[in-house]
Amino acid sequence: MRYSSQVKPISYLKANAAEVLTQLAERREPLVITQNGEAKAVLQDVGTFEETQETLALLKILALGTQDFGAGKVTPVADVIARLRAKRATD
Repeated sequence: MRYSSQVKPISYLKANAAEVLTQLAERREPLVITQNGEAKAVLQDVGTFEETQETLALLKILALGTQDFGAGKVTPVADVIARLRAKRATD
């Protein structure tokens, strides 16, 4: 996705804040805010932000699992199931 069409100066944000927030919610596309011609911030709606954070968390879990696998920190599934069944039997 190209963000070049979603670039606005900070003066536009100041003058049209309510409209910008409405468009962010409707389009669900980020908006790049510039100051003195330089990109300074990215605005996005809360729903998209939350989805991004959830995706990043899942990717981090996946990366940690991959690291553990590479380091040999794995347990055969049969051992895990046996341990869970034994724990359930004692509860």
